[in-house]
Amino acid sequence: MKPPLKKTSSKNSNSVSRRTAIQSVLGMAGAGLMLPLSSYARQPDPQSLRKNEVRITKLETFLVKPRWIFLKIHTDAGVVGLGEPLLEGRALTIQTAIQEIEPYLIGKDPRRVVHHWQAIYRHAFYRGGPILTSALSGIDQALWDIKGKLLGIPVYELFGGPTRDRVRIYGRASNAEDMKKRKAEGFTVIKTGVAKKQPARMVENPAFIDHAVENFAALREAGGPEMDIGIDFHGAISPQTSKVLIKALEPYQPMFIEEPCQAQNVDVLVDIARSTHLPIATGERIFTKWGFRELLEKGAASILQPDLCHAGGLTEGRLIAGMAEAYYAAIAPHNPMGPISLACGLHLAASIPNFLVQEQVSLGEGYLKEPFQLESDGTVLLPQGPGLGIALDEDALADKIGHHWTNPETYDPRDGSVVDW
Repeated sequence: MKPPLKKTSSKNSNSVSRRTAIQSVLGMAGAGLMLPLSSYARQPDPQSLRKNEVRITKLETFLVKPRWIFLKIHTDAGVVGLGEPLLEGRALTIQTAIQEIEPYLIGKDPRRVVHHWQAIYRHAFYRGGPILTSALSGIDQALWDIKGKLLGIPVYELFGGPTRDRVRIYGRASNAEDMKKRKAEGFTVIKTGVAKKQPARMVENPAFIDHAVENFAALREAGGPEMDIGIDFHGAISPQTSKVLIKALEPYQPMFIEEPCQAQNVDVLVDIARSTHLPIATGERIFTKWGFRELLEKGAASILQPDLCHAGGLTEGRLIAGMAEAYYAAIAPHNPMGPISLACGLHLAASIPNFLVQEQVSLGEGYLKEPFQLESDGTVLLPQGPGLGIALDEDALADKIGHHWTNPETYDPRDGSVVDW
C-alpha cells in the first residue's frame, strides 16, 4: 500500500510536483540520479545582468566602390558589428535612413536583435518598402555580428548549427568563352542573361528569340550537361515574349528562369510558372515575409531569391526560408553586392535545409583581411570566426571609399522610349 502524498502549500505545489515527476522518471532510468538545483528555472538576477550590459554607442556608414555601403555599429564593449544596408543607386538615401534610426539604437543592448527588428519596422508606421527594409537589413546583419562576437561563435551556430559545411556559389558568363573560363576556375553553376542586340519589345519576332536561344545553346555546349546554368530575364522581358522564349529554352534545361517579368503582378508570374516545367526564380525586389507569402501561396516561383540587404536581413531571411520549406521551395539568396552581404548569405545557407545556390560578385579580395576562397568543387567553406566571421582590411579599403554610382538610364534607340535595365 502506497503512503499518502504529503500535502504541500499551493505556493510551491506546482514546482514541487514538476520536480518530483522529473526525478521519478530519472530515478527509474538510473538509481539515485537527481537533478541539481541549478537545473531548475530561476528568475534572472538583475545585478548579474547589469554587470554584463553592452550598449550601442554609434552607427557609422561609408560608401565603398563600386556602389556599396558598409555599416559599422559600435558598442561600449569594443565590439563592432558589420552590415551592408545597400539600395542600389540610392546610397545617400540609405545613409539618411540609418541616421534617422540611429537615435533609437544608441544606448540599447545590441543583443536583442529580433526586438530591435520589430521596433524599427513597426514603429515606422508606414511599413516595408525598399528604403526602410534595406536600412533595417544592414542593421540586423551588424547586430547578429555583434551577438556572435560577444558569445565567441559564428552566427549560424546561433541559428541551430550548420546544416552543411560548404556553400555552392555561382559565377557569370555571357558567352562560350566566358563559360570555359568559369569552368576552369572551378564553378559548377553559372548565371547568364538574355542575349539581345536591341532591348526587348513587348512582342518580339523569331530573330530575337533565335539569337537568345543560340547564345544559351553555346553556353550549354561549352559547359556540358553537368554545368548548371541559370538565365536571368531581369524583369526586362514582357510576359508576352517571356513565355515564347522560355518554351524555346526548355530543350537546354536552364537551372532556373529568373525574373521572367516584373514582380509587381504576382498573378502574371503564376501564369508563366504554370506554362513551363522549368523552375521560376524571383525575389530580389520583394521585401519581408509578407511580400514572399503571396509568391508561395499562389505558386508563382519555386526558387526564392531574397536579398539579405533588402528583404530584412538575416532575421527575415530565415523566416522566409522556413515559409519556403513548407512549399518545397528552394532559397538562392540574391547578392550582386559586397563581401559583407556574401558572408550573411553563407550564414543563412549554413542554417537552413532548403538552400540551393549563392550569388556573388566579390569574394572579398581587396576588402577583407581573409577573403573567401573558391574551392575546386565550386563551393566556399563556411566562415569559422565569431559573428559573421569576417574583418575588413582597412588599409586595402582606403582607396575604395566614396562613389557616385547611379542607376543606368536606358532608352530604346529605335524610338527613344524608356526600357528596363
